[in-house]
Amino acid sequence: METDNKTAPISAVQDQNQISLDLMNRMKMHGMAEAFRESLAGTTAQSMTPDSFLSMLLAREWDWRAQAAIARLTRNASFRYKAYMEEIDYTVSRGLDRNQMERLATLDFVRQGTNLFITGSAGTGKSFLACALGHEACKRGIRTLYGNAAKLLGALKVAKIRNCLEAELKKIERCQLLILDDLFLVPLDTKERPILLDIIEDRHERKSIIITSQYPPSVWYDMVGDPTVADAILDRIVHSAHTIELTGESMRKLKAKK
Repeated sequence: METDNKTAPISAVQDQNQISLDLMNRMKMHGMAEAFRESLAGTTAQSMTPDSFLSMLLAREWDWRAQAAIARLTRNASFRYKAYMEEIDYTVSRGLDRNQMERLATLDFVRQGTNLFITGSAGTGKSFLACALGHEACKRGIRTLYGNAAKLLGALKVAKIRNCLEAELKKIERCQLLILDDLFLVPLDTKERPILLDIIEDRHERKSIIITSQYPPSVWYDMVGDPTVADAILDRIVHSAHTIELTGESMRKLKAKK
């Protein structure tokens, strides 16, 4: 009869330390197991009191789980760029305010359920900034999802045809922060409008959206294409939203020149 790893008996031939390591790994205490294994190879344990040694093991396990959670959140977010707040270039003149970015990096706007719009011409760094804030959210334990707006809405249209749209919308709703990249790059069609409205309605005043767009919010009404739906969408996202308006040349063009 096969025995599950969680219920398999402890081998009597193992020494006590090996038994401890075996149990730690079975209970998925991998950070603690790694720290304990390192202590066996050195003199850490001998130089610490029992309670200090236990505290060290627990701290290592906590750190390991925290890093694993961040890695899982980052992987599930599906970011377009590996972008981080520390890598943002403030030397290029493009209307980017360091103080504003540092305030946004606290993620208070996400905790408050408010939105952020990042607008500007192609290549000014909109997607990079959005992904950097998204990575920061993952580091704070905030479930995040990145999606190119056109591709996401296209996938949701297919989901509606397959009668699984509600399930896909629930996945989006579970994320505290949603990044819609390049929204309104092309006007919405008749099938995309109600889907976008559903997404926004589900998040209204509860969860945040970062929207990047080449167009300023002043023309989004026309980009939606239907006055009634446009009123409903913009009324739910525009009021009290934070805005970043990028200007200047394309960052990609400037890097190419360098």
